[in-house]
Amino acid sequence: MPESRWGCLVESGCMMREGRVWVRGTVRAATWRARLRGLLGRRSLGADAAMLIERCGAVHTVGMRFALDLVFLDRAWRVTRVVRNVPPGRWMVGGGWRAARVLESEAGCVDVAGVRIGETLVWRPDPEAETMRRGGVDAGRPHVQFGEEGKLR
Repeated sequence: MPESRWGCLVESGCMMREGRVWVRGTVRAATWRARLRGLLGRRSLGADAAMLIERCGAVHTVGMRFALDLVFLDRAWRVTRVVRNVPPGRWMVGGGWRAARVLESEAGCVDVAGVRIGETLVWRPDPEAETMRRGGVDAGRPHVQFGEEGKLR
């Protein structure tokens, strides 16, 4: 996976819901470093953008600059919990004992109101995104980078 501006490995794609693109600008954080970094320090994500954090059953919003909408998913990509408008400064928000990943979006920027517990979501890598080589090995995965303002480029 390619390295972003802050040294965090991320890839771009979209989240699918009911066979349609639901969140077009989704960044997937699968490495330890990218998961640790998450959305910290970013000023905004904006409309139709989210971060999918793998191997994550709970999140905090300490140090965040904006409220989040959270969709927790299990290993089979089924929704376990939806939490809307989580303000900055929360120590922990959990997705339940089965949660294995979370989709974080800026509060109100992605329509999470209709997402149902048990519904299956799908991650799709973006085949049109630029791919890079890292360490001589072709990751074969698309990526996206965040700009200085903290918004997706």
